[in-house]
Amino acid sequence: MSQAETLSKTDNPINQEDIIRFLSDAGAYGPALGSSDGIEQIHTHISTIFLVGGRAFKLKHDVEFPYLDFTSLEKRRRACEKEVALNRRTAPDLYLGLRRVVRDTNGGLSIRDSGAGGDDDGDETVEWLIEMQRFDQDLLFDRLADIDRLTRRLMEELAVSIYHFHEDAKVDRGRGGGAAMAAIIENNAASFDRFDGGLFDRDNIESLNRESRRRIETLGALFDKRRDSGMVRHCHGDLHLRNIVLINDHPTLFDAIEFSEDFSVIDVAYDLAFLLMDLEHRGYRKRANNLLNRYLDLSGDIELLTILPLMLSMRAAIRAHVAAAAIAGGADGSIGAKTEAREYLDLALELLTPVPLRLVAIGGLSGTGKSKLARYLAPLMGAAPGAAVIRSDAVRKRCFGAPLDKKLPPEGYSREVSERTYDTVIENVRTALRAGHCVIADAVFSKPAERQALGQIAEEEGVPFEGLWLDVPLEKREERVTNRTNNISDATVDVVRQQAEYDVGPLYWRQIDASGSRKKTRKTAVTILGLGEK
Repeated sequence: MSQAETLSKTDNPINQEDIIRFLSDAGAYGPALGSSDGIEQIHTHISTIFLVGGRAFKLKHDVEFPYLDFTSLEKRRRACEKEVALNRRTAPDLYLGLRRVVRDTNGGLSIRDSGAGGDDDGDETVEWLIEMQRFDQDLLFDRLADIDRLTRRLMEELAVSIYHFHEDAKVDRGRGGGAAMAAIIENNAASFDRFDGGLFDRDNIESLNRESRRRIETLGALFDKRRDSGMVRHCHGDLHLRNIVLINDHPTLFDAIEFSEDFSVIDVAYDLAFLLMDLEHRGYRKRANNLLNRYLDLSGDIELLTILPLMLSMRAAIRAHVAAAAIAGGADGSIGAKTEAREYLDLALELLTPVPLRLVAIGGLSGTGKSKLARYLAPLMGAAPGAAVIRSDAVRKRCFGAPLDKKLPPEGYSREVSERTYDTVIENVRTALRAGHCVIADAVFSKPAERQALGQIAEEEGVPFEGLWLDVPLEKREERVTNRTNNISDATVDVVRQQAEYDVGPLYWRQIDASGSRKKTRKTAVTILGLGEK
């Protein structure tokens, strides 16, 4: 038997160090899980995870911080139960349930089922564990990012998962709003004062605090409106790349915050903002843009663009002072850790720096490559994470109340639905511009009035406008539409042939021959728009 297994109740009361030593022994888990290769451990400031065989066992530390209290066995039990319940919303196959560490009458320790409640046969429950299905750590999204495996398909599928999670999450109109966001800003300011220690440039901190407070004064009423309309929900709360894993080839969210509803009952946009900021910080603006635009396609929540810069900045500021606290606590005082902390602060400031606006429209008949070009150009335009792409194909399906991946029936292309679609595209373009965000409008725009409406919006909003019209011969367009995969457009070869009869009227937009390679089309568009390729 191990030393921990032979502890006697006549010894000093058992503590977590004894339990951790016990759980560090492969024999504790029995022959079904025990491994001669030993046990891998993952440590955080609030938990230790023991990886053994095909399972992971999570122990919550006996600790107290301003935002959590795990200092009693009962508090840890409740926290474990809550963590399992919350995370089964997104990862039911990962979170298997609770297990107990018990001490028998002879002082021996063992792992048992959670039971219906309480101890049995006089044995004493001395700790609670969360049992999880073990997964391949190399499939965590932060590791996939390191090896450049975060594809557009993955990010768009992730956006779908997050959107449906947010849609199903419990609404809470008693939390959130402008006051809650203002409190986070003030907590950030106080944290920088507490943990600075010369790590940060004082002028940068003061600039960040001043601009953040100015923004919340302006946006507080909008945060209140969103709360009252049901946009504050019980979200994930810690939605970054390390808390997403690829399971059965699908993005899976896990490790949602269970210990504080102040952190998890938030505006859905603030939940999404953490992940967008994480991608931006790591240099993956293109993937952040993919994620944001697919989320907008699904939700139609163009309004979130108004508050997005502040929320991204707040998330970066939190990472900056958390990193500073870790350095001050001796967790990591390396040059790299200090550099990263400063980079987060620089990013928080940069995210609040205004960027010149512009409106770009990409028109052309089906099969000309409009959406591919829009997707390429969007990360090159405007503030993080790039331009909003208002795509008529997505707007039409929202107007019709259909999923993006569902082909619409003929009535989905009636004159009434088409008019409503283009009116909504125009409305969304205006909303995004007024939110301070660059916009790419992506639609056929076959009618002169539709093209004129975009130019008029740009004039009214005082932003530069450029219209691009993509030209591709009929045969090539037929070929492209036939070969499409994973595309939300419903265009068929018959549609392409019908469009060939359109009289599009006079074209004053810049015409691009898009029949050649995608690279050539991109280069032409980038040159016309004066963008720097990334």
